[in-house]
Amino acid sequence: MSDKVFERINTSLVLLITIIILYPLIFVLSASISDPAAITLGKMWLWPVDITFEGYKRVFANRLIWTGYKNTIIYTTLGTLLHLFILLPGAYALSRKELLGKKFVLWFVLFTMLFNGGIIPTFIVVRELNMVNTMWAIIIPGVIGAWAILVAKSFFEQNIPDQLVEAAKIDGASDIYLFFRIVLPLSLPIIAVMALFHAVAVWNQYLNALIYLRDDALYPLQLVLRNILIVSQLAATSTIGISQSFNEQLKAAELVKYAVIIVSALPLLVVYPFLQRFFIQGVLIGSVKE
Repeated sequence: MSDKVFERINTSLVLLITIIILYPLIFVLSASISDPAAITLGKMWLWPVDITFEGYKRVFANRLIWTGYKNTIIYTTLGTLLHLFILLPGAYALSRKELLGKKFVLWFVLFTMLFNGGIIPTFIVVRELNMVNTMWAIIIPGVIGAWAILVAKSFFEQNIPDQLVEAAKIDGASDIYLFFRIVLPLSLPIIAVMALFHAVAVWNQYLNALIYLRDDALYPLQLVLRNILIVSQLAATSTIGISQSFNEQLKAAELVKYAVIIVSALPLLVVYPFLQRFFIQGVLIGSVKE
């Protein structure tokens, strides 16, 4: 009897958490195509009311939106590939007991988790490397982090047995052959998880673009959407004194606000289900100590 009660309580909690997570997503999606007046008056609380696509029309009417999408896809793809290219060999090397100077390197990695130079020194470094107003200013800074290295190292230690490595070396496998032909095929979960984490970070970040980029042709999607939202809000506030125009501009600004959220988040929401099983497995990395 107690097991059934416990199961029902767990089921109820899971349903409650699911509703809490899904409701904001559905609300924002419905709000992006609903009449802003209905949202303000509380008539729209879940499903769309007086459907209109004016917000999306205004967002996609901006010619830079497609440039932003293209730039963000390039930054995310190249940044994620470079991230994995550096992360996987480095983390695997640190997971091997025979690596000379392993403790020193690990302490050096841990040090970067506690201290960093800050925005101004980082900007000076980026400027001295002639990366200001280039795509590399978005891709290179933050391409690798201590947390990612430690998580990947933990995965390799727990999932790549020493016996497997020793057997491969006895058969004549070199370190490079071992890494690419044996280790990587067994490491799909950590590859997917690290790729997802880094891709989401690159897709959503706009601070580096705001600091380092000057040419709007290089702007990522998030910065383009931010500018669209600011322009829309300024257009609404600049028409005070003409009540009808002000009301229309204010409604349009509300629609644009919700449309911007959907436009920026939708690609990641579409990709995530395909990586979900790897993500769940990756979350458990380090939870069991052998």
